[in-house]
Amino acid sequence: MREGFRQAMAWLHTWTGLIFGWLLFAIFLTGTMSYFKEEISHWSQPEIQRHTLDPANSLALAQRYLQSNAGSASAWFIRLPSEREPAISVGWRTPEGGRRGFMRKDLDASSGEEVQARDSRGGEFFYRFHFQLEMPHPWGRWLSTLCAFIMFLGLITGIITHKKIFKEFFTFRPGKGQRSWLDGHNAIGVLVLPFHLMISYSSLVLFMYMVMPAGILASYGGDTNRYFSDLFGRDLDVTPAGVVAPMAALPTLYAKALEQAPGAHLGTVQVQNPNDQNARVSFTRASSDDVAYRRSQTWSFDGVSGQLLSSGAPESGMMMTSFSFAGLHMGNFAGPWLRWLYFCFGLGGTAVIGTGLVMWLGKRQLKHAKRARMPAELRLVEVLNIASMSGLLLGVAAFFWSNRLLPLDVQGRGDMEVNAFLGVWALSLLHAMLRPGRRAWAEQLGLGALAFASLPLLNALTTGQGLNHSLAVGDWAMAGFDLTALAVGLFLSWTARKLLTPPKVAAKRAPRALPAGRDGVAKVEVH
Repeated sequence: MREGFRQAMAWLHTWTGLIFGWLLFAIFLTGTMSYFKEEISHWSQPEIQRHTLDPANSLALAQRYLQSNAGSASAWFIRLPSEREPAISVGWRTPEGGRRGFMRKDLDASSGEEVQARDSRGGEFFYRFHFQLEMPHPWGRWLSTLCAFIMFLGLITGIITHKKIFKEFFTFRPGKGQRSWLDGHNAIGVLVLPFHLMISYSSLVLFMYMVMPAGILASYGGDTNRYFSDLFGRDLDVTPAGVVAPMAALPTLYAKALEQAPGAHLGTVQVQNPNDQNARVSFTRASSDDVAYRRSQTWSFDGVSGQLLSSGAPESGMMMTSFSFAGLHMGNFAGPWLRWLYFCFGLGGTAVIGTGLVMWLGKRQLKHAKRARMPAELRLVEVLNIASMSGLLLGVAAFFWSNRLLPLDVQGRGDMEVNAFLGVWALSLLHAMLRPGRRAWAEQLGLGALAFASLPLLNALTTGQGLNHSLAVGDWAMAGFDLTALAVGLFLSWTARKLLTPPKVAAKRAPRALPAGRDGVAKVEVH
């Protein structure tokens, strides 16, 4: 190649970053929000109250509810409350359960009564969006996996391109236009480089069955269900005996499971063939207990006699490596402080993508600064930059506003929240097309600042669970959401104000006379 290797890598870094940057920004931002998926869901369903955790009592309440409402179901599913999820989640298989034959209810962790919470996809929407992009299966996953590969490629080419990248990490020159954007891009990129390498590579590992399916097809043919059964160790269906038998108390079996792993947190319980002679009860360890997802962390009991039947098998080193990458990517094991670190590093990745898009456009705009009109291709990039960044933030704010303003009993309420997100995002694109670039940025960011900063007030007025209430009762998930929304609003307000301030043009200094030379003629120094 005529240009050097580093120049070729710079070209690849620049153009792949531009073409996929708009989508990568959305994937990174929503993925970052997913680290607080449960907290967002709690804010989105304020009817579900927090109570002191008592797993044994929660199991007793869940069993009583299921016995009364789903005694003839073929299977029960129970998700115990945790520090992040306040409700007892119960489900069962039934022909009346709709397309998938499954019913799900949330129970109050103190009384065991069914909670009539508003329909909302909450944090689950942002989690699903960041790898499915609200597209039909499997196209969204294919596209997000391609973007993950592009991100990984961008990181490698960025390292190659910036040979002095670690030296540049300690250099930041504010107020220098493009130079400041590049300094910020480099500094943030180096600071969170290990995290971003892990995130992008582990996302490829998560969807390896889609990226490299040849081995799976060769071993399993078209039976992908058998592959996933072997991979995740799904329980085999137990044929019911057809003989009615009383179930053992689930709290008793819970105590027996804890004897196998003292100090463990058991997250989910599955009951096959409840109230049958062949009933089976399986306890699975919570994903927050370990970095890796280990199939062996399941204990199965006879649902009638309470006898321990199996406790899983040890994992191979290869499987533990794979599950560890998956665990590192999702961060379920992280405590509050580490989760906030994940969140900040995720925001750093989002900022790296955003600054890259701004730099690409700014560098080329300088070449056409004296022209009356910007070239059409640059105007297109400018519009997409505005809509993909400030417009996306407006869409997120619209999702939360609709959660508080839509009637509680309206049908399809959760889908209406998603439509609000997508609709406002689309409107931001139209607005960016109609307004000058700098004004469009400032107006959208200003509106986003107002929307986010007023969310705590909206929450207090519509639910009575504002900051004064959540801080008093120690509901840190609700309070943390409101405080974060307020901080985002203040940051967007500061950014909008900076954009509304006309850029300062450096004044040229007057020529300075130098001392006369030997010929007696004074010389002028030109700046």
